Amino acid sequence: MSQAKPDIYKSNQCPPCPPSASTFDKCIYWLGIGLGSGLPRRAAGTWGTVGGLVIALPLIWAGFWVFLAVTLIGLIIGSHICGKTSQLMDIEDDPHIVWDEWVGMWLSLLPTVFVLHQFGQMSEFYPNSVTFWIVIVLGFGLFRLFDVLKPAPISWADKYVSGGFGIMLDDVLAGIIAGMITVIVVFSFVPFG
Repeated sequence: MSQAKPDIYKSNQCPPCPPSASTFDKCIYWLGIGLGSGLPRRAAGTWGTVGGLVIALPLIWAGFWVFLAVTLIGLIIGSHICGKTSQLMDIEDDPHIVWDEWVGMWLSLLPTVFVLHQFGQMSEFYPNSVTFWIVIVLGFGLFRLFDVLKPAPISWADKYVSGGFGIMLDDVLAGIIAGMITVIVVFSFVPFG
């Protein structure tokens, strides 16, 4: 990559997709920037996470198995999407690449959705329930907290693993940690039924 990673604490314009890119590469680019959710000049990762959450909700309401399948597919193809988008931008891990935020957000919700599904409590996961809002706020907040602060092992992954896999890995770890804490808090303190 010929350009250095931009300072995420400053306003940055999203690098455009090269006009010479193939149609397939342009599709990969748009997935990489979260279908546009990663375009804002400031806090692209946070906006990308919001985009991932917006996509997650109808997937969850479609059923646990649909949400799990899309999350796994996103995880599997994520390294390619992030790596190719980075290559098209000519910048290693540009903050506007937010596919990793989408998958990290999905992973932060997955354990709670799994347990709700296992216990037949998916009716608790609609906007008219307290459980819904606790899961959304906690999952989103913890994921963003771990993604920004990068405690170990997230900081190690961010520093030492590169390429598309490296772009994905720190967010995957942040999502897993946020998901584990969210499911423990929800099922320890939120009344059901």
